[in-house]
Amino acid sequence: MSKTSITVLGLGRMGAAIAEVFLRNGHPTAVWNRTPDKAIHLDELGARRAKSVADAVAAGELIVTVLADTAAAGDQLVPLGAALSGRTVLNLATGRPDTARELADRLAAHGARFLDGGIFGVPQTVGTPDTLIVYSGAAEAEFADVIRELGATKYVGGDAGLAALHDMAVLGGMYGLFGGFFQATAMVHSEQVSAVDFTDTFLVPWLRALLDMLPTLAAEIDSREFPVNFSDLAVNATGLADIRTTSRNQGVATDLLDPLQRLFDAEVERGHGTASFTRAFAGLLDAPVPSGS
Repeated sequence: MSKTSITVLGLGRMGAAIAEVFLRNGHPTAVWNRTPDKAIHLDELGARRAKSVADAVAAGELIVTVLADTAAAGDQLVPLGAALSGRTVLNLATGRPDTARELADRLAAHGARFLDGGIFGVPQTVGTPDTLIVYSGAAEAEFADVIRELGATKYVGGDAGLAALHDMAVLGGMYGLFGGFFQATAMVHSEQVSAVDFTDTFLVPWLRALLDMLPTLAAEIDSREFPVNFSDLAVNATGLADIRTTSRNQGVATDLLDPLQRLFDAEVERGHGTASFTRAFAGLLDAPVPSGS
């Protein structure tokens, strides 16, 4: 059976790892990078180095972009116009949902199909189940088997912006975790407690235990009923206020926690103090959850 011809645009660490997987799996693979001779080891695996983006695109049925971001992919591809016709673009660079949707429309005007994706993994795990590729777009079926060569996959729908939304949301959760980590270590560091010792002994075991709670909390959110499986909103609002006071008494700023306190307090003032603390999520939505929930 003939192998899909693939083009990889962008040969940073992730792009080079992706190209290597395709080459080792027997795909004719053309590569292009703004700086020539990047990832030279790919040549030994049979990569064809394209002299231009146009040359690279002409060589592949599936065009995989691993450039700086989604906008950069558009900057390279859209000027090619009709040369894109009949090809499928899989963008694996980080970007926003609106940018992905815009690029899908611009490529469609030139007869190209578009898939947008996000990579949850590192270059060393590409091609193994330890990397997850989340992707979306209307052209899902044709190259699903090829995409699976890069790791575990999750197709999230025909809207090209959905993969980027999932990616941004996961990263949003990650930065929330980092915010809590910074706050906690600053508090103990104010008394010269080792951040490493505190993190290893106290913080990591507690956070790992909390991870097992998240599916239950997510079910509370989906139900829009907010039953109290762990603790209610009023108790958490009071506890958070104590944490903030302790931080300030230790000379530690509370900028990372203040918005969460406002969110908790606002929902308590709306009469939801006896609901699960997950009710605070409703305060983040443009369209409020009904008051009876």
